Amino acid sequence: AGHMIVDIGGGTTEISVISLGGMVVTNAIRIAGDEFDEAIINYLRKKHSLVVGENTAETIKIKIGNAYPIGEKQTLEIKGRDAIKGLPRTLVVDSDEIREAMKEPLNAIIEEIKKTLDQTPPELAGDIVDRGIVMTGGGSLLKGLDKLISESTLVPAFLADNPLTSVVIGTAKYLEILDQKKYL
Repeated sequence: AGHMIVDIGGGTTEISVISLGGMVVTNAIRIAGDEFDEAIINYLRKKHSLVVGENTAETIKIKIGNAYPIGEKQTLEIKGRDAIKGLPRTLVVDSDEIREAMKEPLNAIIEEIKKTLDQTPPELAGDIVDRGIVMTGGGSLLKGLDKLISESTLVPAFLADNPLTSVVIGTAKYLEILDQKKYL
């Protein structure tokens, strides 16, 4: 029985295919939650000449960030420094443009998931299609990321029960949880 686990941390995303306790394929890229923040910072500077710090970027990501258009467009008023005048300034941003801002790191993660699926032995790939992709790590909490992954890979994706700590629990627990899900 094969499982795919996508662990999106702060600095790296690790994608593993596990079969009966052993790693079959594992890939890692240095793109994760921090890159979402960085992409927001770069976007605001380029598009709106507004300089914001990491905390503001993270707040934007958590409050209105999404990887997939879900529900109504949300807006948020943010404070930063005008890149040209150097003076404080407020700006209203919306969830659509923040999604656009994060497009590159999101696409990089999707491409890496597709590459890993491609490297997975066919019989395990079949299991993954049946069972779905388990998402874990802080970065996986980005709203709509499960939807984006499902739509891009045609494989259902869902969040682990406790995405922030489930990595620590380890693979054995995963397989146990996933085996139980089979019988539910």
